[in-house]
Parts: sequence; C-alpha cells; structure tokens
Amino acid sequence: MVGLLVAFEGLDQSGKETQAKRLGAYFERQGRVVHLLSFPDYETPIGAEIGRALRGDHEYPSDVMQLLYIANRYEYKVRIERWLAAGHVVLCDRYVSSSVAYGETQGLDPRWVADVQRNLPQPSTTILLDIAPETAVARKAAGRDRFERDLALLTRVRESYRRQAAQPGWVRVDGERAKDDITANIERIVRELLAR
Repeated sequence: MVGLLVAFEGLDQSGKETQAKRLGAYFERQGRVVHLLSFPDYETPIGAEIGRALRGDHEYPSDVMQLLYIANRYEYKVRIERWLAAGHVVLCDRYVSSSVAYGETQGLDPRWVADVQRNLPQPSTTILLDIAPETAVARKAAGRDRFERDLALLTRVRESYRRQAAQPGWVRVDGERAKDDITANIERIVRELLAR
C-alpha cells in the first residue's frame, strides 16, 4: 500500500483537529495504519520553546519563530518517512504551509519559508478548512495566544492560505458548514485522490 500524507491547514478553530481525527477513523475502517500529528508539538524540546514564546515568556523575531516551527516538524521527519515507506497514513493538523502563511503575513519571503522545508516529506494533498477570521475568534472566546487575538493578522493569514490553495495539490473546503457535511466532503476528496 502506498503511504499517504494529508495536511490540514486553516485558521485556529477551523476544525483541523476534528476533521483529521475523523479522517483517521475513516482510514482505520479501511484497515489502514494511521498516525495523527499536530504541529507545533509542545511536548518536544523545540515545541516547549515555541510554547514559551507564544505565552510571551520569550520574544523572538518572526524569522526565528518560523525556524522554530519548522525545526519542530523536522523532529518528526525520520518517523514520517518511515511511516510512509511502510504504507501508513499520516494526518497533520498544520504542516509546512502554516509557516508560509504566518511567515508571509509577518514580512518573510514565502519562497524562503517554503525552501527551508523542502527536505520534509511533502503532503499528498493539503486540505484548507476555510473560515472567516471572525468565526475563528467567535469559536474560541478565551485562552487565545497572541496570534489568535490579532484579527488583522488572521485576515492576512487567510489570504495567504487562499493564495496557496490555488496551487496543485490543494483542496479548499468551506469550514463554516456543519461538521458532518465537512467530513463527508473530505472523505469524498480522499476517495477521489486514492482513485487516481
């Protein structure tokens, strides 16, 4: 069986974690081995440093923050490659395109951000769960980090995601709909992908 790497992208509260878990269950019903990853992973040393920065304990320039996010993904590179080689399914809640979207909105060259990540396993497909910034804020009223509180930033991030989603290998899904409708949409997308 061919390994499959699917990345879920979108603003916070767009349903990435929920839909990744649901797609994982779908694949498990098909008898596939599934690995769910969520980035950043705050349990690793690099992830712990990202968490401290998001809480405001440390202040880093934008390029250093994005390099930390990217390094956090590289911590999983060997494992992801091994899983894909074994024919497993890897589902990521955020992946390479998050750094492009957030980096670009903070003035970084998106080509540089993408290039630094070129040696990571690349997604078979990237699913953008597209919601309005106002929806993201409304769905999480408390406990937001500094990025989640910045509506203007979220608007620019969404614009970057939409530009990226015009590239081959992306599918844009309306994340404003009911969860079950989104799940059915994603399962249809994956069936089409596997039928190619």
